Amino acid sequence: MFSFFRRFFQSKIGLPIFLAFLALMALAFAASDISGSTTFGGVSNGDRIAVVGDEAIPVSELSLSANTALDQVRQQNPTLTMPAFVGEGGFDEVLRQLIDRYAVAEYGKKYGLRAGKNLIDSEILRIPAFQNLTGGFDKQAYLAALAAKGRTDATFRRELTADMIEQQLMSPALAMPVMPEKVARQYATLVLEKRKGEIALIRSDLYAPTANPTDAQLTDWYGKNRAKFTRPERRTLRFAVFSTDGLTVNDTPTAAEIAARYKRDAAQYQASEKRVVTSFVVPTQDAAKSLAARVSGGASIEAVAREAGFTASKAEARDREAMAGATSFAFAQNAFKAAEGGVIEPAQGTLGWYVARVDKIERIAARSLADATPEITKALSAEKRTAAIADRVSEIEGEIDGGTAMAEVAKAYGLKVETTPALLANGQVFGQPQAQIVPQLAPILATAFQMEESEPQLAEVVPGKEFVIFEVAKVEEAAAPPLAQVRDAAIVAWKRAQGAVLAKQAAERITAKVRAGTPLAAALAAENKTGFEREPIDLTRRQLLERGRGNLPPPLVLLFSMAERTVKTLEGPRDLGWYVVALEDISTLPIEKEPELVAQTRQQLGAALGEEYRQQAASAMRKELGVTRNDPAIAAVRKQLSGDQ
Repeated sequence: MFSFFRRFFQSKIGLPIFLAFLALMALAFAASDISGSTTFGGVSNGDRIAVVGDEAIPVSELSLSANTALDQVRQQNPTLTMPAFVGEGGFDEVLRQLIDRYAVAEYGKKYGLRAGKNLIDSEILRIPAFQNLTGGFDKQAYLAALAAKGRTDATFRRELTADMIEQQLMSPALAMPVMPEKVARQYATLVLEKRKGEIALIRSDLYAPTANPTDAQLTDWYGKNRAKFTRPERRTLRFAVFSTDGLTVNDTPTAAEIAARYKRDAAQYQASEKRVVTSFVVPTQDAAKSLAARVSGGASIEAVAREAGFTASKAEARDREAMAGATSFAFAQNAFKAAEGGVIEPAQGTLGWYVARVDKIERIAARSLADATPEITKALSAEKRTAAIADRVSEIEGEIDGGTAMAEVAKAYGLKVETTPALLANGQVFGQPQAQIVPQLAPILATAFQMEESEPQLAEVVPGKEFVIFEVAKVEEAAAPPLAQVRDAAIVAWKRAQGAVLAKQAAERITAKVRAGTPLAAALAAENKTGFEREPIDLTRRQLLERGRGNLPPPLVLLFSMAERTVKTLEGPRDLGWYVVALEDISTLPIEKEPELVAQTRQQLGAALGEEYRQQAASAMRKELGVTRNDPAIAAVRKQLSGDQ
């Protein structure tokens, strides 16, 4: 059933979030009103993308927000490009959230909410990224972190102010929202809804021209569709790996060093004693003495404890200090006075009075210098090797920090410099997805894609054993290549795009016939063309969600949002073709047969209710304040981010 839907899931940005949104929309009873903004009419200021109330949103903030959002998405999809992000709807979502952010902040200010300087200062001081090793605020780290994200102190404070006002305004309203049972019942009923219909795919390639475009046609088309061919950012790295296994170190300690360590740790080699104790705790001293007397008289401590309503437990062997820490100083003193098998004089601890018996005494004889020498030698050898490694790493870091070229550093330490092919951020070799990079580079890729060219760094890849010196040799920015490099692919895409126009016309003809009463199969046959794909659909919404596992094909989502006995068209991605979706029948299983479904639905949708409330509140705030959009400026930013200028 899902065979030809799989082509929907090749999007670079990843469709799960987008499709989840569509699914929620399909489940909703009424779409929320997201209007409240008007086209920028008389305002000609090109430095703003919108005005919310009296507050202008700078053009630069939209660009910055889009780049920040792309960085976040790249954590799951490292090779995603900005043109792909824009093309998949990421730009529109960033714009919506940015306007909402300003609307909530301005609405809060209008009704007297404030976030003063002291409050903002305290929030900044609490952010770990801005703290030094002692936990204090580091102004240089603060400014460097902001600069790395393209922000200034003023813009960051404005963002924090907006966040604080939103918390004051929204948190009370959104705290632990509970979906009403009647509403949950309606949504639960939707889960049991069953739909029957058909979906057909009118593929673009069936209508694509066989002749190639002229050079002029292809050049013109490619110029308008360059974003479709954007190659992700590639980086070529130079690196040198060095292992501590080949490091020559004189790690044999001298007799004097061994003797000095023995003297330093003399207490460790003295005779010592540990004791194993069985005990239980009672509330009063009189009870402890009485029960201890019974144990001294020959009764089993376990039996005495059980008869008194307690449980005796045996502890592991402990020395005096460890026992004092686990019980009390007084108890440990008494325990180390008692003989093996003897009853310990009751002593008070944190929880009460101890009744105890010494089960076993473990005596460890003192060790002479000769006895301890093998152990000390091993420890000192390890320390010497660790120190030598640290010295070598420090030397190399000093060379790098001093500006010495990586090739010179590698030559000085006898290291082999290697160069990678062009790499993508996910570690794949560009154009060679099956090729493998050396494993030492995997941990440093994220850093390498943030570095400037020819600024080497040193990284530890296997703690204490393996290190890598690396630098960026070349950066190839994300961009569409010259037409000559992708001419064959462009010709195929041009044909598919031309075919998509004709496929749309065919889909509209088929849809008109189905609406007039012609069965979908007959309407397809009337086109006199082979290769159409048609799938009968007979699913409950529950089956759809279970089979989709988050990847819900848009044609099926559309089917589950349509009115009964209707037919609609839906464009496929990347000029794949057009879908014709026909819904024949809607039925619903009785909710009474699954009473637990209402409670489950209420619990699952409760978490989403807070976000729904927030969006509805933001929509109302936008309406009250008024939002004026500068569409030319928005279009210019979109075009710039898409790489069209």
